[in-house]
Amino acid sequence: MIADFEQRSQLIRDQVVKTAKKLGGTAVIDDDLLAEVTALNEWPVAVAGEFEKDYLDVPAEALIKTMQDNQKYFPVVDTNNELMSGFITISNIDSKSPEKVRAGNERVIRPRLADAKFFWEQDCRQPLESFGPGLDKVVFQSKLGTIGDKTRRMTILAENIAKQLGASVEYVRRAAELSKCDLLTDMVGEFAALQGVMGKRYAQVGGEADEVATALDEQYMPRGASDSTPTTTTGQILAISDKLDTLVGIFAIGQKPTGEKDPYALRRASLGILRTLIERELDLDLQQLIDASAELYADKVDATAARQEVFEFMLDRLRAYYLDREVPIDVFDAVSALKPSRPLDFDKRVRAVTAFRALPEAESLSAANKRVGNILKKTETGDSLVVNAGLFELQEEETLYNELEALKRKTEPMFDSGNYESALCDLSALRKPVDDFFDHVMVMTDNEVVRNNRIALLSKMNALFMRTADLSRLHQS
Repeated sequence: MIADFEQRSQLIRDQVVKTAKKLGGTAVIDDDLLAEVTALNEWPVAVAGEFEKDYLDVPAEALIKTMQDNQKYFPVVDTNNELMSGFITISNIDSKSPEKVRAGNERVIRPRLADAKFFWEQDCRQPLESFGPGLDKVVFQSKLGTIGDKTRRMTILAENIAKQLGASVEYVRRAAELSKCDLLTDMVGEFAALQGVMGKRYAQVGGEADEVATALDEQYMPRGASDSTPTTTTGQILAISDKLDTLVGIFAIGQKPTGEKDPYALRRASLGILRTLIERELDLDLQQLIDASAELYADKVDATAARQEVFEFMLDRLRAYYLDREVPIDVFDAVSALKPSRPLDFDKRVRAVTAFRALPEAESLSAANKRVGNILKKTETGDSLVVNAGLFELQEEETLYNELEALKRKTEPMFDSGNYESALCDLSALRKPVDDFFDHVMVMTDNEVVRNNRIALLSKMNALFMRTADLSRLHQS
């Protein structure tokens, strides 16, 4: 008996890798399966087995799933990552008759593989879309209707997004219509984790366009923190539509996550949407998408109140997203203060403020912005006042004004195009004129006209910086 769990786990991994090499392939080692097998065996010994090649006609995902879930076997793939007809099991004894252990495992796996083959062949006897009508009998959520209702909402929302992105509405509509059909297949009924995966396979057999078939699998991506986001535009749109429909609906019936309880995995869904929008560079307005999704629930539930709740919830997920990427919290807060509703634009601002924060001028300008903010809070007319250059009494006022005018002409096009990083970098040139201004100019002078003119000048500067973020929120070192 090997008492140490980690030692046993490493021994099993080493044996499985070595045995797979003898079979001419590489073992598929799932970490959860490895942990389970380690817990089940005190004296692990790897044993190789084989099954008939005819079973390889079944999609590899289904065979791998039945090997891993039902038999606790480690599948083996070749150099092209294609499934081989070999497998590796872990025996809890160093048998004197390993060939009998091998034969026993080969015997018990055949019925499992035969079941998978039967499910596959049965499902393929009818087109994927034929399962669609049955979705109206499957409850999504008692207050939100059936899976059929969800599919129809997803289709409308997905078409809306496709038009905004200039994507193929035809592909997106078809993918949305087929998106949940595989839930009623025998294979997914046996292996729920294969939802989407089998949808893709059945769509391929049915002759659907590659983009449509791939999207049926990608709608569930990312499936976890380490999973990638969808690669196809249709898959990205479908994934966003599916997750957003669930988010808005569940919030609308008052079942948002509380504490650690999140039965509908809404935190993961939120992060999946945000990652897809940012990482795939989809310039979509999140608030508009939420509003559009909420309107589609009009015949089921009043989702009006849920709109802002969902947006705030997702903004909180966005905070977690950046914290995981070690973006300073003050950078996030500086951008978040402006409530940008387009995640891709939000990301550009975060990158720009992060770069600005590293500049030597950043601390001084951040402090100046904070000071300006405090001054403007005390005045009610700062934003409406117009700067009159003829009222300047000191050179420092005129210098700051001239620099601001020049930089505004240069940076406004940058801000308009989302090139925040270059714009903020250029604005860092204001450090000296701003420092000189505060060193020599008394803003709150007794002369009301001069005072208001100086406040207007500072308001003008503040507005320029606020095109990206509230830099006054950056922490001083």
